[in-house]
Amino acid sequence: MTAAAIALLANQALAHPCERPRPFAAHADAVHLLAARTADPSFPSDHAAAAFAIAVAVFAFSRRAGGALLAVAVLIAVSRVALGVHYPVDVLAGAAVGAVSALLVVRPCAPRTTRIVVAVSRVSDPAVARVRRLLPAPLR
Repeated sequence: MTAAAIALLANQALAHPCERPRPFAAHADAVHLLAARTADPSFPSDHAAAAFAIAVAVFAFSRRAGGALLAVAVLIAVSRVALGVHYPVDVLAGAAVGAVSALLVVRPCAPRTTRIVVAVSRVSDPAVARVRRLLPAPLR
């Protein structure tokens, strides 16, 4: 969440000097808007920045969960373009801002976070194992 907050703050610093209009505003006759109108600038995409910040941060600790979240982040980015609220470069810039923000947070926090995960796992893993043994075989 910290990475997403940093990404959104960075986006604000980038967006206001650019003041790029959204596709539905710049090309009113060519874009059929599929979402609610918003007045903030198009560049960079806040949705892409937050999604990629979270996905990259999770990927740093779990490739499986992070990979799934990266796939979701790509879908979010593509949907923003398909909805007519961003240009492709807007979501690419948002994705880059999000990824960099995640790396800025993960690098210094990784050792502490790893220690916390290990400590929590010592408590949670035995409890989860007991619950799994109670489940029917197809659900294990």
